[in-house]
Order: sequence, then C-alpha cells, then structure tokens
Amino acid sequence: MRNAISIRIAVEDALSEAVLRHAIASRPVRYEIGAVYSRGGFGYLKKQAGAFNNAAKACPFVMLTDLDQNECPPTLVASWLSGRPKHDSFLFRVAVREVESWLLGDMARLASFLHLRNRPAILAPEALADPKLKLLELALRSRSRQIRDSLVWRDDLSGRLYQGPDYNATLTCFVTEHWDISTARLACPSLERLFAALGRLEGKFV
Repeated sequence: MRNAISIRIAVEDALSEAVLRHAIASRPVRYEIGAVYSRGGFGYLKKQAGAFNNAAKACPFVMLTDLDQNECPPTLVASWLSGRPKHDSFLFRVAVREVESWLLGDMARLASFLHLRNRPAILAPEALADPKLKLLELALRSRSRQIRDSLVWRDDLSGRLYQGPDYNATLTCFVTEHWDISTARLACPSLERLFAALGRLEGKFV
C-alpha cells in the first residue's frame, strides 16, 4: 500500500474543516492530516498565510478560506502573500464566495436535509452574492423546528437573519453524512479547482 501523504491544514471554522476533510477523504490516495490550524475566521489565516507558505517547504499545507467580497481568488492570494511566490506544496484554496456555496451545489440532498417542501433551483451557487444568507433563508423555510432553531435566528427589529447556535455542528452533520461532493463539484468550479490542486500534489508522490 502506498504511504499516506502527510499534510497540515488551516481553515476558518469547524464547517470549513469538515468540508476540507471530506474532500481529502474522497481522494483515491490516503492522506494523514497532522496539525489543524483554526482560530475562528479569516483574520488569523490572513495573518499566518506567509508562515504557512514557508512551512509548506517542509510538509504540504492546505489552507481553505472564503472569497467573501474580494474581487477574485488570485487577487486574494497575492494580497495575503504580499506578492511573494507561493510554494508548490502550499495549496491556498479559496471557496467562491463562501464554503456554503459548495453545500448548495448538492441542492437535492441539502433540501432533503433541511426538510424543505419544495427544492429550489440554484444552478450556479458560486454566482450568489451571499451564499450563507441564501442557506439561512432556506433554513428558515424548514418544516423542522429543530433545523430552524439550530441554523438561523431572525432579529425581530431589523428582520435580518443570523447564524443559529448550532449552525456549524448541524451543517457538519450534513457534510459528513449526506453531502455528495461529486455532485457539488459539477456546480462549483472553485471546489473542482481544489480537487485539481490535490491531484497535482499527489502527482509528486507517485
């Protein structure tokens, strides 16, 4: 059996970690994930991006962050690395515009998980301006009170929707037990690019 590829990963939150682990586990080769760097949000990743890039010289490193309102992934990468060259073993991957886009890429299973009466048609989730807001709106329509209470709450004064108390844990359950990443890849180019980057990394160990 081929030896496992040792890597370290860095993510914004628990949901991003679950998504990245799921993607790595679906590869045809075996990975061994060592340290996981996650301090909550993109700020920590942005601050440490240069250090992670240097660390990749010794051990492959995969970092996943959201594009959010930045112009495009290459611009974000160049900004976070302050124009320095990116090491080949530093997989700096950007979800367009948020990792929630990738969950919306498997709408059939997500709609079932959310207990929606009707399945919405979202053909291009990465074209959404705010994928997380779209997911919150869908959760609010759930026929399951448990899903609604876990994923979303509405401010009575402003009407704005916010992440619920068990948002990450509930969606992590969806990712690990229900999400079909192969289906999501077809709808989400940035997810497909993650797989392409992993394939290039694996090519170095064949």
